[in-house]
Amino acid sequence: MQKVQMCECVGGEEIEAPELWAALERVLEEHQGKPGALIRVLQKAQDLFGYLPRAVQERVAAGLGLPASEVFGVVSFYSYFTMAPRGKHTIRVCQGTACYVRGGKQVLDHLRAGLGVEVGSTTEDRTFSLEVVRCVGACGLAPVLTVGDDIYRRVKAGRLGELLAKYRNGDAG
Repeated sequence: MQKVQMCECVGGEEIEAPELWAALERVLEEHQGKPGALIRVLQKAQDLFGYLPRAVQERVAAGLGLPASEVFGVVSFYSYFTMAPRGKHTIRVCQGTACYVRGGKQVLDHLRAGLGVEVGSTTEDRTFSLEVVRCVGACGLAPVLTVGDDIYRRVKAGRLGELLAKYRNGDAG
């Protein structure tokens, strides 16, 4: 499914994006009556809207004939899903044992200060979201962070400014 521009939420729930709602309706029709469709539908809905606000969750619940509480339970349980808008670039800093011991905490602290956000938050300009992961499976290259699908190894806190500048300027990603 093609990713569509993230929508703006007005008043926390109103989403003025008829093309997104129409695309969601097509997804719901495609998966209606199929057992175990909830997670796949939520993935596609998040791809469309960029996140899963309450209005989207309620429409998914109605479209699949499920209680809204079940949809909310799945969304709030899995870290893949988010109920808040994410930035254009999601930075994930590994805090597994090897990365933590080799400076991952300093990398994370530097990013928090430099971006002005806490873990799980998004910069005001929606350029970056900051997250923590427990392991990316590259312990020999620690500390590691990812920006979207790009993997950075042996990251030094002092070099993060130039890395972030590439994404701000559109030279990476």
